[in-house]
Amino acid sequence: MANYFSIFLVAASAFTGMVWLVYAWFIAPKKEEATSTVSANTAQTGNSSFSSTKHAQGVDDELPWLVDISKQFFPIFFGVMIFRSFIYEPFQIPSGSMMPTLLEGDFILVEKFAYGLKDPVTRTEFFETGEVKRGDIVVFKYPLDTNVDYIKRVVGLPGETIIYSNKQVFIQAPCEPGQLCERPQPVDLKSLGDSEFKQRGAFLDKFVETLGEKEHEILHSPLTASAAYKYDVPEGHYFVLGDNRDNSQDSRYWGFVPEENLVGKATFIWISFDFDRSEEDFLPTWLPSGVRFERIGSIH
Repeated sequence: MANYFSIFLVAASAFTGMVWLVYAWFIAPKKEEATSTVSANTAQTGNSSFSSTKHAQGVDDELPWLVDISKQFFPIFFGVMIFRSFIYEPFQIPSGSMMPTLLEGDFILVEKFAYGLKDPVTRTEFFETGEVKRGDIVVFKYPLDTNVDYIKRVVGLPGETIIYSNKQVFIQAPCEPGQLCERPQPVDLKSLGDSEFKQRGAFLDKFVETLGEKEHEILHSPLTASAAYKYDVPEGHYFVLGDNRDNSQDSRYWGFVPEENLVGKATFIWISFDFDRSEEDFLPTWLPSGVRFERIGSIH
């Protein structure tokens, strides 16, 4: 849906801009020349036709309705397109897969220029601006359906081997065939006890995980058994996980995120709503029941 809106903005900007441009460059000069000719002829014949000439000039100064609408809406369409395509794009968090960092009902801003500038229609990168870092929270096109946007945390970088064992992440640096490889290094994990979040009747366990220089909180479910998996991250791809580890569909299930699928880096919560209305309430459930002002701010 987001990509369709980008296409609409580009098409609307192109259409309104072209209408305004054609009129300003080609049609308006000809009308002005015709009006000047009429004025010159009127001046030669005397002042008796002054009122009619003035009236004709007033009519000529009025823009056709399509040109008038295009002139008013082009700056809006173009400004939104530039802001949304290259600077920031708003997103809504639709699920709890990134708890406790992001909650359902959070509205976030995604920095579109964090990693590179891309064409808003074809999504072809034409200028690189930065590199993805371990621990970044990224929005990306879901590899199995690029019309859907996902948000997860980057855990594995291209060429690395990721081991997920006993609900802990181990990272092995890239290793060339035939070389002595380094041992997988565990990601630091510290327990904070029970969290305030509850799923399937049980309180989730909270931990502090350190990815590189970034600390963030994650959740584990005591009802989910641990398992061991190994993932070799291909070049040009990333391994991503949700912070709500036992309640997230991520790279463990559908694979890696290609670099070209990256949309941007999640940086800021600009508003957060509660949606806890029941079906028996007078107001519909899709209306917010409250605002969580304490959640507004930078995302870590």
